[in-house]
Amino acid sequence: MHEYSIIHALVESVGAHAAGGQVRRVRIEIGTLAGVDAGLLTTAYEVARIGTICAEATLEITPVHAQWACPRCERILARGSKLQCPECDLPAALTRGDEIVLAQIEVEIEEGKESSHV
Repeated sequence: MHEYSIIHALVESVGAHAAGGQVRRVRIEIGTLAGVDAGLLTTAYEVARIGTICAEATLEITPVHAQWACPRCERILARGSKLQCPECDLPAALTRGDEIVLAQIEVEIEEGKESSHV
C-alpha cells in the first residue's frame, strides 16, 4: 500500500516545517483521482505518527473533486458533462483532482503557548 509511503513523506515534511513546536493538526487535500484511499491513509497515519512530531496531531483530510477545463479557452466543464469543450471542440484537460497537498499545519509554540498556522 502506497498510503504508508505517502504518510511517511507527510510526517517528514511536517517535521521540516514545524520549527520545533508541538504539532496539533495536519490538514491535507487529496484529489478524488489521486489514487489514494482516505480510510487507508488515516489508518497509516495513526500508526506512523507514533513517536514522531505528529504524535499528538489530528489528521484532517479534505477531498478535492476532479475539475476539467478546455486547454484553449479555459472554460471549466460541469461535473458529469462530456469531457470535451462545447465551444472549442477540444478534449478537456484535468486541472484539479489528482493532487495530494499538505495544506496546513497547526503548531503550538512552547514559549507563549500560541498557535501558529504554517
